Amino acid sequence: MGNRIAWETASRKYVDEHQELLDEARNSSSLVECELAVLRPLLASKPAVVHLQSGNGLDDIALIGEGARSVVGVDFSSVAATAAQRRAIELGVNCRYVIAELPGAPLRGDCADLVYTGKGALIWLPDLRAWAADVARLLKPGAHLFVYEAHPMVPLWTWDTDEPRIRPDRGYFERSHVNDTFPANGAVEWQATLAEIVTAVLGAGLELRHLAEHPEPFWRWGDLDAAAWRGRLPNTFSLLARKPS
Repeated sequence: MGNRIAWETASRKYVDEHQELLDEARNSSSLVECELAVLRPLLASKPAVVHLQSGNGLDDIALIGEGARSVVGVDFSSVAATAAQRRAIELGVNCRYVIAELPGAPLRGDCADLVYTGKGALIWLPDLRAWAADVARLLKPGAHLFVYEAHPMVPLWTWDTDEPRIRPDRGYFERSHVNDTFPANGAVEWQATLAEIVTAVLGAGLELRHLAEHPEPFWRWGDLDAAAWRGRLPNTFSLLARKPS
């Protein structure tokens, strides 16, 4: 319940910044180049996409712009999902939103050509095996899961600007920590190692097709230029997996 309250509070910015986000969706893409390098061949076939933990919905509009036939976003924040639906309607794009807690998306099985997720999604899931099994259920045979997410090492990095440092109060193999930045409010973030994430995907019967680590963060706090973000450390990873035909 604490996490839901924290996320609903944080999602108010998607309502308050509606026009700004609408203009951003019209004029630019929220998908970064390392995502597009993997996604473009998949989007060329005009897939039906399910976006788990869809947040502000800008990625959904970008996916449509790159060729997706439709996007169904699922998010447990009614504030975020309602704001995303409003933007999609105003832009006339084929996106619809479902409010639900995950895993256990209230969608029929074998409905997705592509499941897209990440950018602050996995940290809200205490059971990645259950999540991966739900992803596999949603995917059609031969369909793909794509994840672009914060690297599991990121909770360890400080935001110091002079040089990278490791926080003394956190560890890579811990199960959770309390978020003391965005979205704050005492939200609990779950931790998993990169090996645990990959193992969950493989355990759901999916075939790993791509795994890469990237130095760039997917999100920055205002104008802050933390030393940990300057290319020496992993800040994101991308993963592509396929459900066997």
